[in-house]
Amino acid sequence: MTSQSQPTARPVPAPPPAQPSPDGLIARGRRVLATEAEAVAALEHRLGRDFAEACRLLLSCEGRIVVTGMGKSGHVGGKIAATLASTGSPSFFLHPAEAIHGDIGMITPRDVVLALSNSGETDELLKLLPVIKRLAVPLIALTGSGTSTLARHATVALDVSVPAEACPLNLAPTASTTAALAMGDALAVAVLEARGFTEEDFARSHPGGSLGRRLLLHVDEVMRRGADLPEVGPDTPLSGGLLEMSRKGLGMTTVVDESRRVLGVFTDGDLRRALDRQVDLHATRMREVMTAGCKVARPRMLAAEAVHIMDESRITALPVVDADGVLVGAINVHDLLRAGVM
Repeated sequence: MTSQSQPTARPVPAPPPAQPSPDGLIARGRRVLATEAEAVAALEHRLGRDFAEACRLLLSCEGRIVVTGMGKSGHVGGKIAATLASTGSPSFFLHPAEAIHGDIGMITPRDVVLALSNSGETDELLKLLPVIKRLAVPLIALTGSGTSTLARHATVALDVSVPAEACPLNLAPTASTTAALAMGDALAVAVLEARGFTEEDFARSHPGGSLGRRLLLHVDEVMRRGADLPEVGPDTPLSGGLLEMSRKGLGMTTVVDESRRVLGVFTDGDLRRALDRQVDLHATRMREVMTAGCKVARPRMLAAEAVHIMDESRITALPVVDADGVLVGAINVHDLLRAGVM
């Protein structure tokens, strides 16, 4: 009699973990933020002569500021390098692992090195120390250990230690990287102010951003020209002026003399006032209803200045004239919006 094998019992799947409550998730998030806020707040009372000396080294750098760090410190270092570079201190990030395999040649005697390591014992960073010393390059360390190898070999060591990470296992770099990032920002902004760095300087480093457009764009780069310009003569009937306004779509028309010098403008507001007086559209001439002595823009005026004139005068369009008052262009709020100035 053959025995039949018994079917194998299937393991019972474990029940899915209980979903955390919204209140629990919010509480955890708040603990993280509180821990990191405390870590940053503690830095304020540590700033002293060492911080001032680090700023002096950055200000006197004749080459570039070379920022380096491994892992999460490297990510923070990349952001610090970008902040320094965009605020008037030429800087770049150098990966220490790449540096010890040839890229260390990017460091020159005119540079300053800014190294990040929470432990101060990161192997790849320590291997750079002999070269940095041989080049006599100043070394600024951002570290959580003032007795570490990195701190002992640094020209200046800044304390960015934290009592605990925000990670409940106290393992993932969280509060420590936030503290290092904040210290990097403190260095960058202190140096920025010491250099007398201005909005215009910042804009030159950010030509593609909204600030760059606001501070660097000129009226003649966005104004309408040629056949797109609304213009009529002073003896043109009001009906003709209205047609010109409608055709050109600027919400106004200029009134010019034989030499195309601007005598005034006629806007939607002027039209409402004319209609209130019940003027004859065909018998009334543009000189009778135009606004003389109107606001104008210049071709090389900053577009932001044109915006200011419009805001202050509560108007939406401006004729653009040259030094002789001759019409060369026109601009309205829609042109400035498209250009990203407003």
